[in-house]
Amino acid sequence: MSDKYNIGVIGAGSWGTALAILLIKNGHQVTMWEFRADAAERLKRQRENAEFLPGITLPPALRITNDLGEASRNKHILVIAVPSHVVREVAGKIAMVRDREDMVFVNVAKGIENESLMRMSEVLKDCIPWLIDDRIVTLSGPSHAEEVSRFIPTAIVAASTNLSTAKFIQESFMNSTFRVYTNIDILGVELGGALKNVVAIAAGICDGAGFGDNTKAALQPRGLVEMARLGTAMGAKPDTFAGLSGMGDLIVTCMSKHSRNRYVGEQIGKGNKLTEILSQMTMVAEGVKTTRSARELSKKYNIEMPITDQVYQILFEDKNARDALYDLMMREPKEEKLG
Repeated sequence: MSDKYNIGVIGAGSWGTALAILLIKNGHQVTMWEFRADAAERLKRQRENAEFLPGITLPPALRITNDLGEASRNKHILVIAVPSHVVREVAGKIAMVRDREDMVFVNVAKGIENESLMRMSEVLKDCIPWLIDDRIVTLSGPSHAEEVSRFIPTAIVAASTNLSTAKFIQESFMNSTFRVYTNIDILGVELGGALKNVVAIAAGICDGAGFGDNTKAALQPRGLVEMARLGTAMGAKPDTFAGLSGMGDLIVTCMSKHSRNRYVGEQIGKGNKLTEILSQMTMVAEGVKTTRSARELSKKYNIEMPITDQVYQILFEDKNARDALYDLMMREPKEEKLG
């Protein structure tokens, strides 16, 4: 068993809450930050995150605060569990706290910033001048919060440019129901975690439009090709996309009832409008914003990503799903290649 550490979890959504519960189970001292004062008080009083993770009791040892400084100061590990589009804002505030030079930042957000096209580890470094690569880990893989919080066996990957730092996080998070592998290809791991959400929206569209198993079974490996194609062009290792943060996360996000991105796609496939779908959701579907970033990256690196392009047209140009499928199916004949 690993040593015990003082850990801050920044973000009290479903994933932040699930990880806080996991870390308490591992014997760590954990403080979780909720940005809304009234919601923080409700969590303290009810000991349940009914909004994002209903039915799961919060451990008595879990501290909950609305004070970002309290959640960030004097921590060995700081878990960044806010949606990707607010990582920059939150990181800018955390930059004011500098009381441990050895604090390790663990990013669990899966997205690519629209304006800068930065991955989340890059956003953290951009906002926190004293943060170095050796102190950043991205935790990613097929891991729905609903299952992790119930201690259903799960395997993920801890990625960092520094293998020792990745191993430190591996030892701190790993237990009998949560297996953690290490990887030094943080670029590939982050891209896999973000880009699979775009394919998951496409999978949901297949479900909502009434397409069959054959369609989804074709979509996933071809989506994986797009992920690997862009990733390798950006400098990632091809093998990373065959692992947990690539193929593994792609499978669970395309198939699971828990997947927010698949749900968004399903509703669109049924004919509902994106704005209406998002306005009725409590949780964030990261793939919507990531679709914009992925399309821009495909242009920047001159990489062909036909599924991503069609998802973009469906989401933002009101293209009909069946027309998009026809255009994908009727592209010029090609040899099957990975990458």
